[in-house]
Amino acid sequence: MTLAHGVTGDGPAVVLLHSGVCDRRMWERQVPALVAAGYRVVACDFRGFGESPLPGERHNDAEDVVELMDVLGIGRAALVGSSYGGHVSLEIAARRPERVAALALLCPGQPGHEPSAELRAIGEREDALLEAGEIAAAVELNVETWLGPDAGEEARAAVRTMQQRAFDVQLAAPEGAGRREVAVDLSVVGAPCLAVSGGQDVTDFREIGARLPKLLTGADVRHVELPWAGHFPGLERPEEVTELVTGFLRETYPVV
Repeated sequence: MTLAHGVTGDGPAVVLLHSGVCDRRMWERQVPALVAAGYRVVACDFRGFGESPLPGERHNDAEDVVELMDVLGIGRAALVGSSYGGHVSLEIAARRPERVAALALLCPGQPGHEPSAELRAIGEREDALLEAGEIAAAVELNVETWLGPDAGEEARAAVRTMQQRAFDVQLAAPEGAGRREVAVDLSVVGAPCLAVSGGQDVTDFREIGARLPKLLTGADVRHVELPWAGHFPGLERPEEVTELVTGFLRETYPVV
């Protein structure tokens, strides 16, 4: 299936990959700035999020994104990924390095990362609430866990809406649906990378951002920690993060 998506602008392609809580709407504040900078911007919904259904078969999100690029005639793109979208970005860059011009990763996940007790506990709490039918409480758990202290009500309402939509789609999925994971070698990644972590985020994601320069041995990796940020800095301080990402792309993936 082709992922639900939107395309705006002209120029070198930038593909925006959302977190495992949100959908492509999380990028609404970044899209206009990237288009104004001269890029063709693609924002898509992974299966089970936003407007992409979750069929009754196992799938791989990285393969879905590459297929979407093929459908849109995009040979090579910069990937901007948030959280799980960062995980998918890294997988694509490792499996199909010729397709990736640059990586901008906001509090990224990492293929093969072993979750800490803290992260497992969050997942177990969410699972227990969903099994009890307490969907609203599971939504609020994610809002409170992943947004930092600088997040205003607009950001909280946006995450609430997107997480509710994800639960609605995923809980209605047919039997057999699910992700198919693929092991990757991150040392083959060659694209320049900006790794952003949040000082108020869950420890796992702070550590992933800090260790990417050592894992991506074939790439120029810049790690920046934003002391004020939770897990979604692009929603918490959108102007500041948009300028950070756009500046990195202008330098490493210029519009000509």
